[in-house]
Amino acid sequence: MELAYIPSPSRGVLYLGPIPLRGYAFCIILGVFLAVWVGNRRWLARGGQQHTVADIAIWAVPFGLVGGRLYHVITDYELYFGDGRDWVNAFKVWEGGLGIWGAITLGALGAWIGCRRRGIPLPAYADAIAPGIAFAQALGRWGNWFNQELYGRETHVPWALHITSSADGRVPGYYHPTFLYESLWCIGVGFLVIWADRRFKLGHGRAFALYVASYCVGRGWIEYMRVDDAHHILGLRLNDWTAMIVFVLAVVYMVLSAKKRPGRETVVEPAAATADGTAAATDTADAADGEGTTDAAGTEKTAAGTGDGAEAGPGDAKGADAADDAPAAPADSVSTAPDAEPASGTDNDPAPDDAGTGVGAKGTAESAKKG
Repeated sequence: MELAYIPSPSRGVLYLGPIPLRGYAFCIILGVFLAVWVGNRRWLARGGQQHTVADIAIWAVPFGLVGGRLYHVITDYELYFGDGRDWVNAFKVWEGGLGIWGAITLGALGAWIGCRRRGIPLPAYADAIAPGIAFAQALGRWGNWFNQELYGRETHVPWALHITSSADGRVPGYYHPTFLYESLWCIGVGFLVIWADRRFKLGHGRAFALYVASYCVGRGWIEYMRVDDAHHILGLRLNDWTAMIVFVLAVVYMVLSAKKRPGRETVVEPAAATADGTAAATDTADAADGEGTTDAAGTEKTAAGTGDGAEAGPGDAKGADAADDAPAAPADSVSTAPDAEPASGTDNDPAPDDAGTGVGAKGTAESAKKG
């Protein structure tokens, strides 16, 4: 009697009236939303704009689904085109069968199209979305649990997976839950990329390459445990060879990229940088305008200093009144003509301010002529 094991669901689909609700599809959909959410947070932290990750995902996700299905159908073609098989089943994605290698390859093509339309470098986008993809895979693997598929060798460990279905050649029993192993591994990969990106400031696609390389390491030993049918080359499953080749390519890219383009991109989305620059310039202009307004309206030092039409403060008004009360200099003291006679009716009267100003201006003009 087994004291502990992981039970398998009795069925992987529920019906809401005529509408089927499939566990596998829900896991894929939730994974996509999680990847976009994580990627959006990282994109904003790098200086990108809101909704950019989701807009590009509209291109990447359909391409990824098609690519994942194509890889599965091509590598397991006998399931759909062999004797007694119905090729129409190749289109039934909801029944399971998505190859991550094809999903990443065509998904990258879709992301490149979306990035090109927005003028964004694909490597920067890939770095932002990489941990989210790992977390999405972690969720997606639980879809295999709903379908009772992709388990490992027979075992009696406490966390063994109990397979109860006998469809498609399954043998009921207790097996290694490779879906769980890969799910946990993908979670670790996601956090590894986040940590390494913060620690080493990865850029130009190196965070994505780290995700690919670290995932391949886990996929290699997990794939080796699986017992479902697969093509073998030199004693190894096809996916083992794929993992090794992709791992080498990812490591080579990281090394060459670090030498050619060290550091991280300073601008990941030109439109966001332009918008920030425009906003900064506007704020600076507004601040300058506000400072001038305060000086003119609040202190009015500049305006008061000119004396042209500006309202004087209390101190200035007092000074002006004192100047008006003081007697003006006699006309003889400011006139340039020594024998000038005072105007009739104005003998010994104080000269008006504007008259004194006029005489001063006249004297200044004559001095300028002499000079």
